[in-house]
Amino acid sequence: MDPTAQADTSDASAPDIVVTGSLIQRPNNDSASPIVSVSDQAIRETGAVNVVDALNQIPSFTTAGNGNTGGQGTGGRSTVNLHGLGSNRNLVLLDGRRLPVSDINGNVDINILPDAILGGVDVITGGASAVYGSDAISGVVNFKTVRSLEGFRADLQTGISERGDAFKFNGSLAFGSSFAEDRGNLVAAFSYAQSDPVNGSTRPFFKDKTPSSFIGSGTFVPSAVNAPTAAAVNGVFSGYGVTSAINPLLNLGFNNDGTLFVQTGAINYRGDRASNGYLIVGNNVRMPVGQQIQFQNELERKTAFVKADYEVTPGITAYGQFMYVNLAVRTESGGSLTQFGALTTVPVTNPFIPAALRTVLASRPNATAPFTWNGRYVGVPYKNFNEQYTIQQYLAGVRGTITDGWTFDAFASWDKSAHQLAIGNAVLKNRVQTLLNAADGGRSLCAGGLNIFGDANARSLSAACRDYITKTAFSQEDLTQTQAQLQINGKLFDLGAGPAQLALLGSYRKNTYDYVPDSDLRAQNIESVIASAPANGDISVKEAAAQIDIPLLSDRSFFQELGVGAAVRISDYSVTGSVTSYEGDARWRPFQALLVRGSYQRAVRAPNIGELFTPASGTQLVIGTPPGALGDPCDVRSTARTGANGARVATLCVAQGVPSAAIGSYTFPTTATGQTIAGNLDLTPERADTYNIGFVFDSPARDGLFGDFTLSVDYYNIKVSNVISTVPGLTVLSKCFNLDGTNPNYEAGNLYCSLIRRNGVGEIDTVNTPYLNIGGLRTDGVEVQANWSVPTRFLGDTSRFFVNVGVDWTRNYEVQLLPGTAFLDYTGISNGGAGPTSVPPRATPKWKALSSFGLRSEAGTLGLRWRFQDKLADVSSVLTPATAQVGVDAYSLWDLFATVKAGRSYEVRLGVNNLFDKDLPFVASSQNGTDVALYDPIGRSFYAGVRFNF
Repeated sequence: MDPTAQADTSDASAPDIVVTGSLIQRPNNDSASPIVSVSDQAIRETGAVNVVDALNQIPSFTTAGNGNTGGQGTGGRSTVNLHGLGSNRNLVLLDGRRLPVSDINGNVDINILPDAILGGVDVITGGASAVYGSDAISGVVNFKTVRSLEGFRADLQTGISERGDAFKFNGSLAFGSSFAEDRGNLVAAFSYAQSDPVNGSTRPFFKDKTPSSFIGSGTFVPSAVNAPTAAAVNGVFSGYGVTSAINPLLNLGFNNDGTLFVQTGAINYRGDRASNGYLIVGNNVRMPVGQQIQFQNELERKTAFVKADYEVTPGITAYGQFMYVNLAVRTESGGSLTQFGALTTVPVTNPFIPAALRTVLASRPNATAPFTWNGRYVGVPYKNFNEQYTIQQYLAGVRGTITDGWTFDAFASWDKSAHQLAIGNAVLKNRVQTLLNAADGGRSLCAGGLNIFGDANARSLSAACRDYITKTAFSQEDLTQTQAQLQINGKLFDLGAGPAQLALLGSYRKNTYDYVPDSDLRAQNIESVIASAPANGDISVKEAAAQIDIPLLSDRSFFQELGVGAAVRISDYSVTGSVTSYEGDARWRPFQALLVRGSYQRAVRAPNIGELFTPASGTQLVIGTPPGALGDPCDVRSTARTGANGARVATLCVAQGVPSAAIGSYTFPTTATGQTIAGNLDLTPERADTYNIGFVFDSPARDGLFGDFTLSVDYYNIKVSNVISTVPGLTVLSKCFNLDGTNPNYEAGNLYCSLIRRNGVGEIDTVNTPYLNIGGLRTDGVEVQANWSVPTRFLGDTSRFFVNVGVDWTRNYEVQLLPGTAFLDYTGISNGGAGPTSVPPRATPKWKALSSFGLRSEAGTLGLRWRFQDKLADVSSVLTPATAQVGVDAYSLWDLFATVKAGRSYEVRLGVNNLFDKDLPFVASSQNGTDVALYDPIGRSFYAGVRFNF
C-alpha cells in the first residue's frame, strides 16, 4: 500500500496517463481525495489467485462477494465494498472507464479483470459521483493496466492447503510490442485460473453446523386439524418399550426396520447418530447441512484482453480495446429437501407406508386424508448450481489535440454479460407427487418406485427413478451496456501559481436486462429452491459534467501550494428523471513535506436496473434455531413465546396462519426460510453528503532513520438519505412480533407482519423484502496509512527494513430503516447473513488493520503480514438486545511471504497464509455458524509462483 496522494507516478507528460479521482491531470498529480495505491507487487505477495482477496485485506474494504460466497444461483462473484456501504455504492473502473456489469444490481465481478497486465490499483475512499457519475457514493476502485509492454511476460502460481485440498492455480501470458516505427503499440494478455471446491465434511468445524430437521429417513408431519389420537401414538410406542407419553403433534420418523421414532427427543431412534450425515443435536435427530455444503466454490476462468493504439497523424491517436471472459462457477448446497411452495403429500394408499404408521394414520378424524411429510432426498446426488458467464466488451476511441493547451478524448463501447444457470439434480415436485400417488408406489414408472420411509429405502432409489424425479433446470440472464463519451480538457488562465484547468464531459449510457427462468423454476416446481419470475427492462442516462481546478498560490512561505477545485454533473435518467451531483475541494501545502487536503461531495445514486426491475425472486433467509437465535417467533422455543407476552404472540401467530390446534407445540423445522426480493419502479435516487479532511506527510529527510517515511491521516464522514435497500428479513420478524417495541399491540395488520407469508401448516414460507427507499445511513471514521523503511546495509547495499501499516477506525455506522424513525447503531456488529449489497454489511469492526514488515532489496523480499479485525457484537444485540447472542472475538491472521529476483527478468515468490493455522470463529448470525467469506475456512496454506520476461 502507498498512502501518498500520488494518483500515478508515471511521466506526467504522457498523453494517456490515468489519473484516478479527477478528470484533470494536475502538474504534480496531487489528489484532494484520499487515495490508497496498491502495487501489482503487493497483490502478488498476498498469494491470492483472485485480486479481490488481496483488496479485501485493505482496512477500507468490507468483504462483499468472493470465492466463498454465492450458491443457490448467486454465483461466487467477486465484488468490492468500500466502508461497508454496499458493493453497489462504489464504482469499479479499468483505466478510468466502466467495466461490464455482472449482475442485475450493477456489480462488477473482479474475476473478469486481466490480471496478467495489471499495473496496480488506486482506491478513492470518498464520494466521487460528480466526477464519475452514479454508483460512486463511497468511492472508486480503479484498476490500471500497464501502459506498454515489449516482449513476453509469463506468470504461474499454484497453491494448496496443509490438508491437501483447496488447490488453486493461475497462469497468464502477456505480449506487447510497438509497431509502425513506434506510432502504434499493442498489448495482449491471456490467462487461466482454477480453484478446487472444498466441502464442509473436510473440516471438523462444520460437523454440527446448521442442524436441519429435514432428514433422509423422512418424517410424518401431523396436521393440527387432523391429528392422530394420543392413544394410537402411545400404543405404538408402548410396543417398543417406551413408557413416557408422546405428544401426537410431534413429527414421527421412520427407522430402517419399519418402526417409528420421535424426532424431538430421539425417542426409539435406531439410526446413525454421528455418521452418514446424521447427528444428535440437543437430543434431537438432525442432519447438519454444514457437512454437505461447499464453502469454497469450484471456479474455472479463461480471459483474453487486447488493447492497442495508433498515431494516425501527429496529435491524433486512435485506440481500441477488447475483453473476453469465460467464467464457470460450480457450487453444491447439499441434498434437496421438501421445502418451499406447495408441499408434496402421501396418500394412505401408498404401498410403502409402514404398518406402525398405518395404525397412527387410521386414528385421525379423517383417516383417508393424505398426509404431509418432511425429508431430504438422500437417494439423489447433492443439488448443484453450474453457472457459466460469458463476458465480452468492445471499445474504440480517438484522442488528440484540438489546439495549444486543449485536448479531447472520445470513445464508445458495448459489452454483454451472458449468465446461464444450470441447476443440476433439481428434484421436481410434480414428479415426486406422481410417484407418491401411484398405487404401486411408482414401480410401473421407474424401477423400484419411490420409498421415502427410512434412510435405507431412500438411499436405494434406482437410477431410473432418480432420472424420473430430477432434471437439469436451465435459466438465462443477459445484461448489456452501451456507452459513449466525449471529454475535452483545456487551460483557462494563470493566477501565477499555474494554469487553471477545465474539463468538460458529455456521455450516454444504456443498460438492458433480460431474464428467462426455467419453466419449473418459474412454477415453484423445484424442491428447496424459491421460484423466480421472468423479467426484462432497460435504463438509460444522459450526462453532462464539468470540473475546474485553480492553483491559487505556489512557492511562497507557508504556501508551497494552494489550490481549489470543483465539479458538477447533471444526470438525466430515463426512469427516475434528472439529478445533480457536485463537489468542492481544496489542497494546501504549507511546506514541501506536508499536504493538507479536504473535500465535500454531494453524491447521488439513481436506482439501478435491478432495484427497479428485479422479478419476484427467492433466496434463503437465515433465522437460526431458538432460543439460541431468533428463529420463527411463533416457535414454542423462541423467547417471544416464552416471554411475558407469549400469549399475545401466540394470538398473532394464529392470525398469521399457524393452526390454533398446533400453536401449543408448534416448532419451525429448520434454520432458514425463504426470502422474496422484488424491484420497485417507484424508487427515487439516493443522496449522500461526503466530507473528507486529512493530510499527507512525506519526510523531508533524504537519509537516516526517517529518510523514507510517509504518513497520511484522513477523516471521512458519509451521510446517505433516501437509501435504496431491502428491509432485512430478521428485522421484519423482530418488528412484527414487537421484539424491539415497534408493534406493541401485536396487530396482524402491522406493516412488517404483512411481509410474512406462511404455508398451510403455519410455517414461514417466505419473508417479502421489496426494494424501498428505507431511510438513512451514516458512517464516519479515520483512515491511517504509513510507510517506513530504513537501510540495513550490513545485509547488502540495497537492503532495507520496511514497515507498511494501514488502519481504519470506524467511529460510527448507523442505519435508519424508515424515514422519521430512530437510527440503529450497527457499529462493531457481526451480521453473518448479509449479502454483497446489504446494509448493514457482514461486519462493521471499529478497528481494522493491515500491517506488513520485513526486509526488501534488489535480490528479493522476506516479510510477515498481520491482518487484524476488532471484536464484534452479534447483530441480535441491535435487533433483540434482551436476547443478544454471543459475538465474535478479535480476529488476527499472520502470513509469511518471500520473493527472490534474478535481475529484471525472473521472480520467484513463496508464501504461507494463515501461518499459525487460526481456527474459524463462531458467528451466531450465520446459518453455517461462521462467515467463510470474511474468515479463513481453509487453514494454513502454501503458494508458490514464478514470473519471467522474455
